Amino acid sequence: MTTQTPPVSERHAFQAEIKQLLNLLAHSIYQGKEIALRELISNASDALNKMRLTALVEGSPLDPDELGITLTIDKEAGTLTIADNGVGMTHEELRSNLGTIAHSGSREFVRNLTRIPEEAKAINLIGQFGVGFYSAFMVADRVVVLSRSHRSEETWKWESDGTGEFTISPADESRPRGTSVILHLKPETKEFLEPWRVKSVVKRFSGFIPQPIRLDGEVLNDQKAIWLEPRNQVTEEEHTRFFRHLSHREGETPLFHLHVAVDSPIQFRAVLYCPPTNFESIGFGKLEHGVQLCARRVLVQSNCQEILPGYLRFLHGLVDSEDLPLNISRETLQDNAVLRKIQNTLVKHVLDRLSKLAEEAPQTYETFYEQFGIILKEGIHTDFLNRDRIAKLLRFISTANEGEEADRKRTSLEQYVGRMREGQTQIYFLGGPDLNSIRKNPHLAYFKSRQLEVLLLPDPIDEFVITSLDRFDGKPLVSIDSARVELPPQTESTSADAQGKEATTDQPAVDPARLDRVLSLFKAALEGKVSEVRTSQRLLESPVGLIHAEGSLTTSMRKLLQMANRNLPESASNRILEVNPNAAIIRRFADLSVNPDHDDFIKQCARQLYANALLLEGVLDDPESMVGRITDLMEKAAQSRSPILTS
Repeated sequence: MTTQTPPVSERHAFQAEIKQLLNLLAHSIYQGKEIALRELISNASDALNKMRLTALVEGSPLDPDELGITLTIDKEAGTLTIADNGVGMTHEELRSNLGTIAHSGSREFVRNLTRIPEEAKAINLIGQFGVGFYSAFMVADRVVVLSRSHRSEETWKWESDGTGEFTISPADESRPRGTSVILHLKPETKEFLEPWRVKSVVKRFSGFIPQPIRLDGEVLNDQKAIWLEPRNQVTEEEHTRFFRHLSHREGETPLFHLHVAVDSPIQFRAVLYCPPTNFESIGFGKLEHGVQLCARRVLVQSNCQEILPGYLRFLHGLVDSEDLPLNISRETLQDNAVLRKIQNTLVKHVLDRLSKLAEEAPQTYETFYEQFGIILKEGIHTDFLNRDRIAKLLRFISTANEGEEADRKRTSLEQYVGRMREGQTQIYFLGGPDLNSIRKNPHLAYFKSRQLEVLLLPDPIDEFVITSLDRFDGKPLVSIDSARVELPPQTESTSADAQGKEATTDQPAVDPARLDRVLSLFKAALEGKVSEVRTSQRLLESPVGLIHAEGSLTTSMRKLLQMANRNLPESASNRILEVNPNAAIIRRFADLSVNPDHDDFIKQCARQLYANALLLEGVLDDPESMVGRITDLMEKAAQSRSPILTS
């Protein structure tokens, strides 16, 4: 080994930019005092990695298990020490590394730092005793560095109060290879003299540093960095333990996990977990948690919401990239090209994993969808590039499923298309306030009689999703109460089914003139509420039904827009009332229409039938008038009954 013989003590002035840099570090890049400990531990880890690499290159004997970081608290002296047994620094390395900013380009760097330009985002300053080291002055009013290079027997002491100068002198005592950074803590940062505080910072930010970090003999970073391990070497038990560590959900087991390793065009590793329960659905409100973002095992942000889009916010996990700088801020994350590439890659992997889960483990996917389907649906109108892939993951209640479990069984759009009738060109759906109301919709009976499958949408967001999607596999998605409905040609069996009720009535057709009079009375009674009153070809049981005219919004869509305080277009309420001429009450109205004295009664009934149709859609229109109308109709019905006993 060589020795150095510089002067006994040297005093140096910091570069002029150092003072400005310290101010910027405290107010711009680093938001929390605890970041200083993270940076110094990262530097120590870097020195240990260099020592291990140097030993390999030089063929020197070195036991990797001996490498480590030691934290020491001295409450009496008010100091916190971060020590490593890495490569250490020579006298010249101390002077250049701890007196300048990353050796070169410092003036330009500091001048542009407040604007955080694109060039600065890619600069990796940590691990060079550059920017990261100076964060020590956020918590200390004096910093002492003792270092002995692996190439020398001499130990050197670097010292500064962070104002304008630093000194370098031979250390009074000899020491092993490596570096110790001694922080003389400020009065307002004495919290770092408490072991619990130091432990919490290490576990949060440096828990995955590859070398052991010890405090009073206790290893603080005992969590295995499983994302760096080969996928086939990580057990389910290890994944469950890591999921609980990340999510703080003790006792829970993830529904599934995703282990990703990408080397090109960018390098990153990731593990993602889907929890078994959606806290949003049990009243916790919209959760904005994100995935932990690391750079070379060091935590950059604990809840980085830029890694995954909002419709995948239910996932917990960690992403570790070699291509991200440690000093990246939340503001620059939003425009970081590397992060955008990571997000695009992760989204593809997540959607692939969900598709595979739906195919290979349908029961698990059903459990997932019950919990998180409502969040996944948001991607239909926020992620246009992946809309088709997300659409394949959606599931809906369908008339194809019958029995007690029909409301729990769901079908995919692909399955629906596979069951479509010959000649059917549209995918039919029907929305409503709840399943019971939807199943009583007057239009549904006709589609079921013709064996035409209909998707049932009790959740208002479903109809919004379907409307946003508009098409699937080239086929339009159309509400069955819409004027846009196109029906396939009838076969002999479906024609017989659809006409079954009419065939058993044995009643003559209603007189056309009387029916026209009833329609005209209905139209007069509902002026301003519907655009048209006409006879129906697809009502089998109900006397009336509402149809959405071309360009109008369904009831559920109108309710969603009203809840969002959105102005509705004039065409939004353009409804058509269809009348079933075979319904008993309509036939009775036709008989009564020959006497003008019954006109007001028929109009009153028309208003109530209209209100009934709205009620099935979950809309209560003018309740006071409706209550008065029902009372009046009951009085008239009561008057037609006789009090005389017939037996």
